[in-house]
Amino acid sequence: MTRVRFAPSPTGYLHIGAARSALFNWLYARKVGGKFLLRIEDTDLQRSTDESTRSIIEGLEWLGLDYDEEKVFQSDNADKHRAAARKLVDEGKAYRDFTPKEERGDANVKQDIADRARAHAAEGIDHRSNPFRDLAKDESDRRAAAGEPFAIRLKVAREGASHFADIVYGDQDRAYSEIEDLVLLRSDGHPLYNLSVVLDDIEMGITHVIRGQDHLTNTHKQILIYQALGAAVPQFAHLPLILAPNKAKLSKRKHGEVVSLTTYRDRGFVPAAFRNFLALLGWSPPEGKEILSKEELIEAFSLEAIGRANAVFNFHENDPRHWTDDKALWMNAEYIRTMPLDELLPMVKEELRAEKLWREEYDDDEREWFSNVVDLIRQRFFTLKDFSSQGRAYFSEDFDLDEAAVRKNILKEAKLRELLPQLATRLDQVEPFTAANAETALRTFAEETQQKAGLFINASRTMLTGQSVGPSMFDVFEIMGRERSAMRLRSQRPWNEFQV
Repeated sequence: MTRVRFAPSPTGYLHIGAARSALFNWLYARKVGGKFLLRIEDTDLQRSTDESTRSIIEGLEWLGLDYDEEKVFQSDNADKHRAAARKLVDEGKAYRDFTPKEERGDANVKQDIADRARAHAAEGIDHRSNPFRDLAKDESDRRAAAGEPFAIRLKVAREGASHFADIVYGDQDRAYSEIEDLVLLRSDGHPLYNLSVVLDDIEMGITHVIRGQDHLTNTHKQILIYQALGAAVPQFAHLPLILAPNKAKLSKRKHGEVVSLTTYRDRGFVPAAFRNFLALLGWSPPEGKEILSKEELIEAFSLEAIGRANAVFNFHENDPRHWTDDKALWMNAEYIRTMPLDELLPMVKEELRAEKLWREEYDDDEREWFSNVVDLIRQRFFTLKDFSSQGRAYFSEDFDLDEAAVRKNILKEAKLRELLPQLATRLDQVEPFTAANAETALRTFAEETQQKAGLFINASRTMLTGQSVGPSMFDVFEIMGRERSAMRLRSQRPWNEFQV
């Protein structure tokens, strides 16, 4: 059976790149009838937090990515990782390195190793020149027993090459001469990433490793460890990177909250819409269809259809209207506009409750009214937040008037201060109070006062909703009701709040 895993480090919020990796793993598992597993790689004790772990789990739940079996915490397996490293020493596949180490923080160990490897390659230095590589076993055991600190390194062959066929990027080769003898265990007994990830994947029975393209180099090293352990090597599929608009790698440190999954949850994205958007970052569905349900994503998904070109996540840091990728906003608006009402209503309820606009009557006597309002106003909204901001006037008397709308639609015509209350009186007489009857009353009043109907339509929209655009004004009259419509038309707010 196919078994894949998502293995994030709980050192911050869930990055959208990591979320996409989780999604692709989940889609593949569901497509082939396999298992999707979760492993929390929490061995960075200084940076790993319970809060980050909760954020990761909540993010997966929000996206609808359910995992199979119990989640695994990598730190629980540290003793097994240490034992495996020692076993490789006993088998002659690894050795103790007694070279004294300078004091270094966790943050720069990986960088030091990478810099040293590049320098050695440029200078033609043999990575196998470590003086302890061929130290006699008895001598190595004696020094270890005496308490001398040591790291454990894997013995990498002097000649040959590592090879694997990546499902996305094709054949990958790297000469052993370019790979340093890998540190498996630090002198403080801390297992390193490459050892831990391989051992955990073996124990979890992982058959396919689907992860970011930035792990391609690690894969060559990990294959060496699989081989040393005598374990089957899984298949690998590396995903293209997600880049910022300037083609730099999208990162938490540089780009902040725009790359955090929780940002989209908190700013009113529909989970299904963001899941759909993420799926299209690096993968193309058949026939170019863009709006796909969860079931359609599963049916259409394949690792072979993942492209090699990096995906670009377009956003404008200093433009609040384009704070994230326009395609993400468009797709979210499409979902809000077209999704079944019974799926949308609970999300709107949660948003209104968070903004203290929810009334329990909306779940009872006014349930039909609430459903009709949401269906009426959702057509122009981009996020769930719009229901409590642009749509606030439908749920509360405490709503803002857009100044530009007031100046354009009301204050430019001084006569409206007298005519709007008169229109309210006319609407008081409409029976029954429907959109069609309200329209007839307004147009008749416009003819009698020798004004254009558009003057009253635009002014009424601003008086009733605070906005300059929205649904049909006559539908707004009906949904607001006679009493509230007339009351707001008689209001003196525009003249009281804004200077003429």
